[in-house]
Amino acid sequence: MVAVAHKKAFGLIASLIGVLGCANSDRDYSNGANTIAAAVGADSVRLLDLDGRPFDLLKSDGKRVRVVVFTRSDCPVSNRYAPDVRQLYETFHPRGVDFYLIYVDPKEQPDSIRTHLKEFDYPCPALRDPDHTLVAFTQATVTPEAVVFDNDGRITYRGRIDDLYVEFGNARAEATKNDLHDAIEATLAAQPIGEPVTKAVGCYIGDLK
Repeated sequence: MVAVAHKKAFGLIASLIGVLGCANSDRDYSNGANTIAAAVGADSVRLLDLDGRPFDLLKSDGKRVRVVVFTRSDCPVSNRYAPDVRQLYETFHPRGVDFYLIYVDPKEQPDSIRTHLKEFDYPCPALRDPDHTLVAFTQATVTPEAVVFDNDGRITYRGRIDDLYVEFGNARAEATKNDLHDAIEATLAAQPIGEPVTKAVGCYIGDLK
């Protein structure tokens, strides 16, 4: 029922997007995912769990693929994708994929994040990136933007969940490409991804200080 309620609210999203600084990422996507993290070292990434403890997301055990989805609770585009994130989790978590929601608003406190997780029925754990260290490492620019790490900790994909949004305020009736789903499948199979970096549409992370 939660998913149904959020889908009914989809009609309101277009009118809200501009208020939150939402747009296409205009980054040059000519390079592949293997070059994404070249400028910032993994040792600079500092994430916190909701109890304020450091969490080493990038530590690899060689076994599980990891997917992060950058989010902010006040972003209508991110909230629109909650059912999709939940479906991806239910599909891939049993197959060895861990999902994390990365909250990027430094002003958002753990209690409000817990409320947001419950409200949108997210099954995956949340982490905070108050200093935008993972943002810098992955070069993510908007929420929701997803990043896939293989079981050796290498980035295989960064970009949109699907192509529902053509641009902010302009969405298709339904998605025609399920980019994140396909990227996870390819990563699990150790196969190359046709588009390792895609343009995400959503709310700018850089607006949050």
